[in-house]
Amino acid sequence: MPKWNYNSNYPSIEDLIERAKQKVPRFAFEYLDGGCNEDVNLMKNTREIREVELIPQYLTRHIKSDMSTELFGHTYDAPFGIAPVGLQGLMWPNAPEILAKAALKHNIPFILSTVTTMSIERASELTEGRAWFQLYHPAKEEVRDDILKRAEAAECPVLVLLSDVPTFGFRPRDIRNGLAMPPKMTLKNIMQIMGRPDWALRTLVHGQPNFETLKPYMPKGLDLKQLGLFMDQTFSGRLNEYKVAAIRDKWKGKIVLKGVASEEDTEKAIKLGLDGIIVSNHGGRQLDAGESTIAPCTRIAEKYQGKIKIMMDSGLRSGPDIARTLARGAEFTFMGRSFMYSVAALGNQGGDHIIGMLKTQLQQVMEQICCERVEDFPKFDIRK
Repeated sequence: MPKWNYNSNYPSIEDLIERAKQKVPRFAFEYLDGGCNEDVNLMKNTREIREVELIPQYLTRHIKSDMSTELFGHTYDAPFGIAPVGLQGLMWPNAPEILAKAALKHNIPFILSTVTTMSIERASELTEGRAWFQLYHPAKEEVRDDILKRAEAAECPVLVLLSDVPTFGFRPRDIRNGLAMPPKMTLKNIMQIMGRPDWALRTLVHGQPNFETLKPYMPKGLDLKQLGLFMDQTFSGRLNEYKVAAIRDKWKGKIVLKGVASEEDTEKAIKLGLDGIIVSNHGGRQLDAGESTIAPCTRIAEKYQGKIKIMMDSGLRSGPDIARTLARGAEFTFMGRSFMYSVAALGNQGGDHIIGMLKTQLQQVMEQICCERVEDFPKFDIRK
């Protein structure tokens, strides 16, 4: 089996979570770790993925297992990538740069969020023009068009349209911690920062996290309350067919719709001429009463395989989780929290660690069940 380096002191996501808790102020960790309302969907996502069982075929003629995966004209080294995450620099200073560099090194996709703490231009520089960009739809057409021009100039090969945040999720932890919009820094949060000196020192070195992509559109000198008002006025997360069609007309590269949770939206994505979908429920952060991601992904793959590229995020935490998801018909997977736990736990080494660990875990599953290619995973779903 190929060897990828990872820190043997932290061979699981659970190890990384415990270490991250020790390194990051509580308000920042809870922003990363929490879902919405009662966390029902957050927990259901992973639980239902892990109900998928694979059946090994030990007497099959097996030469080798290769996890390389072709996606939109590029062959990646593994069938997983880094999902877009907002405010990454709040959770660990310089986090998006750490992950972008690791993505390039390991040849996996990195998706930059509109509302994270690194600019489109910097992401393109660090990934040699391979970074995907997730657009959180602006309310103003001129802002939308300018962001699209910047993404095109940065040579982003794939534009990801975020569809599952028509309104902000109700997140009790963030509300208690003052991380709702507008955010506020309480005495309790300040005390938490003082208890995490490494995080505080690195924040001083790298500077207070900001919405770097949005800086050209933000008036200077905004206080926190004004920032919240600016975000409310500048962005409308609610997509519709007309907004998507307008972007399809302007964007010449690949377009992926992220946040798909139904056959109906998949059908519309196909009719609109989109290239792919990411079945997602925003990591359980938006609708606690919704389905897990693996349930609609299974149905969508059965009905629409070959008509549009089908990918999935939300709930995946390990190599076996990736294997289970691929077995249910997803052609590629993305993870957000897992990568952030690793960076929060291990800093500059976190990106390399989590990718090496996931590659090792996934390769082991492939060799164990005698699966030679990623596209063969559905053959090992016990339902078949």
